[in-house]
Amino acid sequence: MRGGTANCTVIISDEMIGSPIVRHPDILVTMNRASYDKFQPELIKKGILFLDSSLVKKPDFRRKVETVQVPSTEIAGSSGNARSANMVMLGALIAGTGILKKSSILEIFKNHPEAGEIANVKMNTDSFLEGMLYIENTKS
Repeated sequence: MRGGTANCTVIISDEMIGSPIVRHPDILVTMNRASYDKFQPELIKKGILFLDSSLVKKPDFRRKVETVQVPSTEIAGSSGNARSANMVMLGALIAGTGILKKSSILEIFKNHPEAGEIANVKMNTDSFLEGMLYIENTKS
């Protein structure tokens, strides 16, 4: 949901997942100020917080939490489609954590164009790669 608070839990594991509920995540992605304010207190100590620094201005950073600021809305907008900010953030998340392989995400885009349009596949792929590039450039 753009502009409001919404949340989604994703659990990635090689083992059986006993419950899909996560009360205190070890990684949190916040795409706007309202979600940042509501959900960042639940992030565990030494967790990783990814935030859209285009929309979350002057955040109150917690100690013992790694924070990764990504101007994903700005990056997406400069590429011509601000609606792809989530794909920019996905790229940043993958590059910043390595929780999934880049090739796995690109394969998903290629083989599952849910909207049925090649243009969407290209936009998602390009935005994802921009997010990865942003993280790679900030690390060096």
